[in-house]
Amino acid sequence: MRIATYNVEWMNALFDDDGRPLQDGQWSARWKVTRAQQFEALGIVFTAIDADAVMIVEAPAESRRRSTVGALESFAALFGLRQRRAVIGFPNQTEQEIALLYDPDRLSAVHRPLGAFAGKKGSADAPRFDGSFQIELDIDATLAVVQFSKPPLELALETAAGAALGMIGVHVKSKAPHGARSPDEIMRQSIANRRKQLAQCIWLRQRIDEHLLVHDPLIVLGDFNDGPGLDEYEKLFGRSGLEIVLGEGRSSPEQLFDPNARSVLSGPTVARPSSARFYNDRTKRYVSALLDYVMVSPDLCRRDPRWRIWHPFEDAAIYRVPELREALLAASDHFPVTLDIDL
Repeated sequence: MRIATYNVEWMNALFDDDGRPLQDGQWSARWKVTRAQQFEALGIVFTAIDADAVMIVEAPAESRRRSTVGALESFAALFGLRQRRAVIGFPNQTEQEIALLYDPDRLSAVHRPLGAFAGKKGSADAPRFDGSFQIELDIDATLAVVQFSKPPLELALETAAGAALGMIGVHVKSKAPHGARSPDEIMRQSIANRRKQLAQCIWLRQRIDEHLLVHDPLIVLGDFNDGPGLDEYEKLFGRSGLEIVLGEGRSSPEQLFDPNARSVLSGPTVARPSSARFYNDRTKRYVSALLDYVMVSPDLCRRDPRWRIWHPFEDAAIYRVPELREALLAASDHFPVTLDIDL
Protein backbone atom coordinates (compact mmCIF):
# COMPACT_ATOMS: atom_id res chain seq x y z
CA MET A 1 0.00 0.00 0.00
CA ARG A 2 1.20 3.52 -0.78
CA ILE A 3 0.52 6.42 1.61
CA ALA A 4 1.49 9.99 0.67
CA THR A 5 1.60 13.46 2.13
CA TYR A 6 1.50 16.47 -0.18
CA ASN A 7 1.32 20.18 0.60
CA VAL A 8 -0.47 21.66 -2.42
CA GLU A 9 0.16 25.39 -2.33
CA TRP A 10 -3.13 27.32 -2.08
CA MET A 11 -5.25 24.59 -3.64
CA ASN A 12 -8.32 26.54 -2.50
CA ALA A 13 -7.72 29.15 -5.21
CA LEU A 14 -8.34 26.54 -7.92
CA PHE A 15 -12.08 26.09 -7.19
CA ASP A 16 -15.21 28.22 -7.18
CA ASP A 17 -17.71 28.22 -4.30
CA ASP A 18 -19.52 25.23 -5.82
CA GLY A 19 -16.33 23.15 -5.84
CA ARG A 20 -15.96 23.37 -9.60
CA PRO A 21 -12.40 23.48 -10.97
CA LEU A 22 -11.32 26.84 -12.39
CA GLN A 23 -9.35 25.68 -15.41
CA ASP A 24 -8.63 28.98 -17.08
CA GLY A 25 -5.83 31.36 -17.95
CA GLN A 26 -6.15 33.44 -14.77
CA TRP A 27 -3.19 33.39 -12.42
CA SER A 28 -3.28 30.83 -9.64
CA ALA A 29 -1.90 31.63 -6.18
CA ARG A 30 1.44 30.30 -7.43
CA TRP A 31 3.86 32.75 -8.97
CA LYS A 32 3.54 32.91 -12.78
CA VAL A 33 1.43 29.73 -12.95
CA THR A 34 -2.12 29.87 -14.31
CA ARG A 35 -4.95 27.92 -12.74
CA ALA A 36 -5.15 25.67 -15.82
CA GLN A 37 -1.40 25.00 -15.62
CA GLN A 38 -1.50 24.18 -11.92
CA PHE A 39 -4.51 21.90 -12.41
CA GLU A 40 -2.82 20.04 -15.24
CA ALA A 41 0.37 19.71 -13.20
CA LEU A 42 -1.53 18.36 -10.18
CA GLY A 43 -3.31 15.83 -12.36
CA ILE A 44 0.03 14.56 -13.65
CA VAL A 45 1.54 14.40 -10.14
CA PHE A 46 -1.40 12.62 -8.49
CA THR A 47 -1.54 10.13 -11.36
CA ALA A 48 2.21 9.49 -11.17
CA ILE A 49 2.42 8.92 -7.41
CA ASP A 50 -0.62 6.58 -7.66
CA ALA A 51 -1.11 6.48 -3.90
CA ASP A 52 -3.86 4.60 -2.08
CA ALA A 53 -4.26 7.61 0.21
CA VAL A 54 -2.90 11.16 0.03
CA MET A 55 -2.88 13.47 3.04
CA ILE A 56 -3.38 16.86 1.40
CA VAL A 57 -2.03 19.85 3.30
CA GLU A 58 -3.53 23.18 2.18
CA ALA A 59 -6.61 21.42 0.83
CA PRO A 60 -9.54 23.60 -0.37
CA ALA A 61 -11.49 25.51 2.28
CA GLU A 62 -14.47 24.24 4.27
CA SER A 63 -17.13 26.84 5.14
CA ARG A 64 -20.84 27.59 4.83
CA ARG A 65 -20.25 28.34 1.16
CA ARG A 66 -17.50 25.89 0.25
CA SER A 67 -16.95 22.14 0.64
CA THR A 68 -13.49 20.60 0.94
CA VAL A 69 -14.82 17.13 0.16
CA GLY A 70 -16.82 18.37 -2.82
CA ALA A 71 -13.84 20.19 -4.34
CA LEU A 72 -11.42 17.28 -3.87
CA GLU A 73 -13.85 14.73 -5.27
CA SER A 74 -14.46 17.01 -8.28
CA PHE A 75 -10.69 17.17 -8.76
CA ALA A 76 -10.45 13.37 -8.63
CA ALA A 77 -13.29 12.98 -11.15
CA LEU A 78 -11.67 15.51 -13.50
CA PHE A 79 -8.53 13.40 -13.83
CA GLY A 80 -10.07 9.95 -13.30
CA LEU A 81 -8.07 9.35 -10.13
CA ARG A 82 -8.69 6.19 -8.17
CA GLN A 83 -8.24 8.29 -5.00
CA ARG A 84 -11.82 9.54 -5.37
CA ARG A 85 -13.17 9.83 -1.81
CA ALA A 86 -12.23 12.59 0.62
CA VAL A 87 -12.55 13.11 4.37
CA ILE A 88 -11.73 16.06 6.62
CA GLY A 89 -11.82 16.64 10.37
CA PHE A 90 -12.30 19.93 12.22
CA PRO A 91 -12.41 22.80 9.69
CA ASN A 92 -10.38 25.95 10.26
CA GLN A 93 -10.47 29.62 9.25
CA THR A 94 -7.27 29.72 7.19
CA GLU A 95 -8.68 28.45 3.84
CA GLN A 96 -6.08 25.66 4.12
CA GLU A 97 -7.68 22.44 5.34
CA ILE A 98 -6.08 19.09 6.10
CA ALA A 99 -7.85 16.33 4.17
CA LEU A 100 -7.34 12.75 3.06
CA LEU A 101 -8.09 11.77 -0.55
CA TYR A 102 -8.19 7.98 -0.81
CA ASP A 103 -9.14 4.94 -2.89
CA PRO A 104 -12.33 3.45 -1.34
CA ASP A 105 -11.60 0.11 -3.01
CA ARG A 106 -8.39 -0.17 -1.00
CA LEU A 107 -9.33 1.30 2.39
CA SER A 108 -11.88 3.18 4.46
CA ALA A 109 -11.16 6.32 6.48
CA VAL A 110 -13.25 7.86 9.29
CA HIS A 111 -12.57 11.01 11.30
CA ARG A 112 -11.83 9.83 14.86
CA PRO A 113 -10.92 12.68 17.21
CA LEU A 114 -9.56 11.66 20.61
CA GLY A 115 -9.38 13.57 23.90
CA ALA A 116 -11.88 15.70 25.76
CA PHE A 117 -12.77 19.14 24.43
CA ALA A 118 -11.07 21.98 26.36
CA GLY A 119 -12.29 25.55 25.94
CA LYS A 120 -10.44 28.85 26.31
CA LYS A 121 -8.77 27.91 29.61
CA GLY A 122 -7.43 24.73 28.08
CA SER A 123 -6.20 21.47 29.52
CA ALA A 124 -2.72 20.04 30.00
CA ASP A 125 -3.94 16.49 29.41
CA ALA A 126 -3.95 15.92 25.61
CA PRO A 127 -7.25 17.67 24.84
CA ARG A 128 -9.09 17.30 21.56
CA PHE A 129 -7.28 19.11 18.76
CA ASP A 130 -10.02 21.70 18.22
CA GLY A 131 -9.66 22.95 21.80
CA SER A 132 -6.91 24.60 23.85
CA PHE A 133 -3.75 23.21 25.43
CA GLN A 134 -2.09 24.42 28.64
CA ILE A 135 1.66 24.17 28.93
CA GLU A 136 4.51 25.75 30.88
CA LEU A 137 7.61 26.02 28.72
CA ASP A 138 10.97 26.30 30.45
CA ILE A 139 12.09 29.56 28.86
CA ASP A 140 10.22 31.87 31.28
CA ALA A 141 8.06 29.61 33.51
CA THR A 142 4.93 31.26 32.09
CA LEU A 143 1.80 29.22 31.48
CA ALA A 144 0.84 29.27 27.82
CA VAL A 145 -2.54 28.39 26.34
CA VAL A 146 -2.31 27.51 22.66
CA GLN A 147 -4.63 26.36 19.89
CA PHE A 148 -4.02 24.80 16.51
CA SER A 149 -4.85 27.18 13.67
CA LYS A 150 -5.16 23.96 11.66
CA PRO A 151 -6.31 21.14 13.99
CA PRO A 152 -4.60 17.84 13.09
CA LEU A 153 -6.77 15.33 11.25
CA GLU A 154 -7.19 12.12 13.27
CA LEU A 155 -8.39 9.14 11.27
CA ALA A 156 -9.22 5.50 11.81
CA LEU A 157 -8.23 3.52 8.71
CA GLU A 158 -9.10 -0.01 7.71
CA THR A 159 -7.66 -1.69 4.63
CA ALA A 160 -9.69 -3.93 2.34
CA ALA A 161 -7.77 -6.85 3.86
CA GLY A 162 -9.00 -5.90 7.34
CA ALA A 163 -5.89 -4.25 8.79
CA ALA A 164 -6.68 -1.34 11.14
CA LEU A 165 -4.41 1.61 11.91
CA GLY A 166 -4.50 5.18 13.08
CA MET A 167 -3.39 8.19 11.08
CA ILE A 168 -2.79 11.82 12.07
CA GLY A 169 -2.41 14.49 9.39
CA VAL A 170 -0.50 17.57 10.53
CA HIS A 171 0.21 21.15 9.47
CA VAL A 172 2.14 22.71 12.33
CA LYS A 173 2.48 26.50 12.58
CA SER A 174 5.29 28.16 10.66
CA LYS A 175 8.04 29.77 12.73
CA ALA A 176 8.72 32.54 10.18
CA PRO A 177 8.15 36.10 11.53
CA HIS A 178 5.66 37.11 8.83
CA GLY A 179 4.95 40.84 8.82
CA ALA A 180 7.70 41.76 11.28
CA ARG A 181 9.70 44.87 10.34
CA SER A 182 12.34 45.88 12.90
CA PRO A 183 15.04 43.52 14.28
CA ASP A 184 13.40 43.63 17.73
CA GLU A 185 10.00 42.80 16.26
CA ILE A 186 11.49 39.95 14.24
CA MET A 187 13.12 38.53 17.39
CA ARG A 188 9.98 38.80 19.51
CA GLN A 189 7.77 37.24 16.86
CA SER A 190 10.27 34.50 16.07
CA ILE A 191 10.48 33.47 19.73
CA ALA A 192 6.69 33.58 20.11
CA ASN A 193 6.23 31.47 16.98
CA ARG A 194 8.85 28.97 18.11
CA ARG A 195 7.15 28.76 21.50
CA LYS A 196 3.75 28.04 19.92
CA GLN A 197 5.23 25.56 17.46
CA LEU A 198 6.90 23.61 20.27
CA ALA A 199 3.71 23.63 22.34
CA GLN A 200 1.75 22.23 19.41
CA CYS A 201 4.34 19.48 18.94
CA ILE A 202 4.22 18.57 22.65
CA TRP A 203 0.41 18.39 22.42
CA LEU A 204 0.68 16.15 19.35
CA ARG A 205 3.28 13.99 21.10
CA GLN A 206 0.89 13.40 24.01
CA ARG A 207 -1.64 12.00 21.55
CA ILE A 208 1.05 9.81 19.95
CA ASP A 209 1.91 8.44 23.39
CA GLU A 210 -1.72 7.41 23.86
CA HIS A 211 -1.58 5.35 20.66
CA LEU A 212 1.79 3.77 21.38
CA LEU A 213 0.78 2.85 24.93
CA VAL A 214 -1.90 0.51 23.56
CA HIS A 215 0.25 -0.58 20.58
CA ASP A 216 -1.92 1.02 17.91
CA PRO A 217 -0.27 0.98 14.47
CA LEU A 218 0.12 4.68 13.70
CA ILE A 219 1.21 6.95 10.84
CA VAL A 220 1.84 10.64 11.54
CA LEU A 221 2.40 12.68 8.40
CA GLY A 222 2.25 16.17 6.96
CA ASP A 223 4.06 19.51 6.97
CA PHE A 224 5.84 20.21 10.27
CA ASN A 225 7.57 23.45 9.23
CA ASP A 226 10.48 22.22 11.29
CA GLY A 227 13.73 20.35 11.57
CA PRO A 228 16.77 20.63 13.85
CA GLY A 229 18.91 23.68 13.26
CA LEU A 230 16.48 25.55 11.00
CA ASP A 231 16.69 28.70 13.12
CA GLU A 232 18.84 30.13 15.92
CA TYR A 233 15.92 30.45 18.36
CA GLU A 234 15.84 26.69 18.76
CA LYS A 235 18.75 27.08 21.20
CA LEU A 236 16.47 28.86 23.65
CA PHE A 237 14.35 25.72 23.99
CA GLY A 238 17.01 23.05 23.50
CA ARG A 239 15.33 20.95 20.83
CA SER A 240 13.20 21.11 17.72
CA GLY A 241 9.53 20.28 17.47
CA LEU A 242 10.41 17.46 15.10
CA GLU A 243 12.53 15.77 17.76
CA ILE A 244 9.64 16.03 20.23
CA VAL A 245 7.17 14.39 17.82
CA LEU A 246 9.60 11.62 16.90
CA GLY A 247 10.34 10.88 20.56
CA GLU A 248 14.05 11.50 20.15
CA GLY A 249 15.99 10.32 23.20
CA ARG A 250 13.27 7.91 24.33
CA SER A 251 13.41 4.14 24.23
CA SER A 252 12.83 2.49 20.84
CA PRO A 253 9.23 1.38 21.55
CA GLU A 254 8.32 5.03 22.17
CA GLN A 255 9.84 6.43 18.98
CA LEU A 256 8.39 7.12 15.56
CA PHE A 257 10.61 6.62 12.54
CA ASP A 258 11.18 8.46 9.27
CA PRO A 259 14.55 7.94 7.53
CA ASN A 260 14.60 11.49 6.15
CA ALA A 261 14.08 12.89 9.63
CA ARG A 262 16.79 10.56 10.89
CA SER A 263 19.23 11.95 8.32
CA VAL A 264 18.79 15.56 9.47
CA LEU A 265 19.24 14.47 13.09
CA SER A 266 22.51 12.72 12.25
CA GLY A 267 24.53 15.92 12.13
CA PRO A 268 25.41 18.87 9.89
CA THR A 269 27.89 16.93 7.74
CA VAL A 270 25.30 14.42 6.54
CA ALA A 271 23.69 15.14 3.16
CA ARG A 272 20.15 16.35 3.79
CA PRO A 273 17.18 15.53 1.60
CA SER A 274 14.57 18.26 1.00
CA SER A 275 10.84 18.25 0.36
CA ALA A 276 10.18 21.94 -0.37
CA ARG A 277 11.72 24.62 -2.58
CA PHE A 278 11.12 28.34 -2.12
CA TYR A 279 12.30 31.35 -4.10
CA ASN A 280 14.04 34.09 -2.12
CA ASP A 281 13.25 37.33 -3.91
CA ARG A 282 16.00 39.19 -2.03
CA THR A 283 18.85 36.83 -2.93
CA LYS A 284 17.30 35.71 -6.25
CA ARG A 285 18.00 32.11 -5.35
CA TYR A 286 16.00 29.02 -4.41
CA VAL A 287 16.12 27.71 -0.86
CA SER A 288 15.42 24.04 -0.12
CA ALA A 289 14.18 22.59 3.17
CA LEU A 290 12.97 19.29 4.60
CA LEU A 291 9.55 20.06 6.09
CA ASP A 292 7.34 17.11 5.13
CA TYR A 293 7.48 13.74 6.84
CA VAL A 294 5.74 10.36 7.02
CA MET A 295 6.49 8.90 10.49
CA VAL A 296 5.55 5.36 11.49
CA SER A 297 5.18 3.53 14.80
CA PRO A 298 7.63 0.72 15.71
CA ASP A 299 5.26 -2.08 14.64
CA LEU A 300 4.81 -0.54 11.18
CA CYS A 301 8.55 -0.03 10.94
CA ARG A 302 8.92 -3.82 10.90
CA ARG A 303 6.72 -4.13 7.77
CA ASP A 304 9.31 -3.32 5.13
CA PRO A 305 8.48 0.41 4.72
CA ARG A 306 10.09 2.35 1.86
CA TRP A 307 10.08 6.15 1.63
CA ARG A 308 10.46 8.42 -1.40
CA ILE A 309 10.54 12.20 -1.75
CA TRP A 310 9.37 13.14 -5.23
CA HIS A 311 11.91 15.92 -5.67
CA PRO A 312 12.75 16.40 -9.37
CA PHE A 313 16.29 17.59 -8.68
CA GLU A 314 17.16 14.96 -6.07
CA ASP A 315 15.52 11.88 -7.61
CA ALA A 316 17.32 10.90 -10.83
CA ALA A 317 14.45 8.76 -12.12
CA ILE A 318 12.03 11.68 -11.86
CA TYR A 319 14.45 14.13 -13.44
CA ARG A 320 14.64 11.91 -16.52
CA VAL A 321 10.87 12.29 -17.11
CA PRO A 322 10.45 15.91 -18.31
CA GLU A 323 6.63 15.95 -18.08
CA LEU A 324 6.67 14.81 -14.44
CA ARG A 325 9.63 17.01 -13.55
CA GLU A 326 7.94 20.16 -14.86
CA ALA A 327 4.60 19.18 -13.32
CA LEU A 328 6.16 18.85 -9.86
CA LEU A 329 7.69 22.32 -10.21
CA ALA A 330 4.43 23.91 -11.38
CA ALA A 331 2.05 22.14 -8.99
CA SER A 332 3.38 23.35 -5.62
CA ASP A 333 6.35 24.66 -3.65
CA HIS A 334 6.39 21.30 -1.81
CA PHE A 335 6.93 17.83 -3.25
CA PRO A 336 5.02 14.67 -2.33
CA VAL A 337 6.51 12.21 0.16
CA THR A 338 5.34 8.62 -0.23
CA LEU A 339 5.53 5.54 1.96
CA ASP A 340 5.20 2.04 0.49
CA ILE A 341 4.37 -0.48 3.19
CA ASP A 342 2.96 -3.96 3.52
CA LEU A 343 -0.36 -3.62 5.35
